[in-house]
Amino acid sequence: MIPDVLHLGPIPIHLFGMMLAIAFMTAGHVLGREFDRKGYDADLASSGVLWCAAGSLIGARLWVVFEDWAGFVRDPITTLFTGSGFVFYGGLVGGTLAMTLFFRRHGIPWWRGADAVAPALVIGQAIGRIGCQLSGDGDWGTVTTMPWGMTYPYAVVGWPYPPGVHVHPTPIYESVAYFAIFALLWRWRRTPQPDGTIFCWYLVLASGARFLIEFLRINPVVLGNLTAAQVASVGLVIIGGTRLLAHSRWRAAEA
Repeated sequence: MIPDVLHLGPIPIHLFGMMLAIAFMTAGHVLGREFDRKGYDADLASSGVLWCAAGSLIGARLWVVFEDWAGFVRDPITTLFTGSGFVFYGGLVGGTLAMTLFFRRHGIPWWRGADAVAPALVIGQAIGRIGCQLSGDGDWGTVTTMPWGMTYPYAVVGWPYPPGVHVHPTPIYESVAYFAIFALLWRWRRTPQPDGTIFCWYLVLASGARFLIEFLRINPVVLGNLTAAQVASVGLVIIGGTRLLAHSRWRAAEA
């Protein structure tokens, strides 16, 4: 990682915020292409991304309350309004609610719209995790002796380990996984299939990847040996897998 010291005159330009902006712009381009391919106005993508961004950021912040209820009760203002703690699954919930309203407003069937959103969403995640890696926002993993272990001496949240200690660079793991999932979804999207298939594959693949990588993260457990992100991942895999199974049965019946 590198020091987070970029400035535009007196205005600091934070690496994570810069990568987040790139993520949203890239997602908007991908979404516009999918809207156009599905017969919708490609220009809707820009407003769709704004809706999704607002819902995601609000949802991600509120998820902190779920993950750290004791901290919220102790100091709710700090918990809600500090710069840390933007959790993806909270963003997914908030973004989903915002996009539901957006689809309804523009007459886009939910599952059809969700299929268009899925590739945009996962490539946005991939780029966003690069921001986590560059800024050192605390998303690194457990201590490791693997040769690719890394240190984060310029982490924006502070680096708690002494010299010589390395950790798993889990943001890189996630970014690679999400880029690979994007490549798969981008290829599969042209295959004729029921609405919702691409989005459900996104739920299964992205949530499955997060579930596995979470074993290398340092988040607290909330249920058995699982973290909050893993519990959410299991739920999303079940939702996506159930609908994919229903699709496969539908195809079998049609045949």
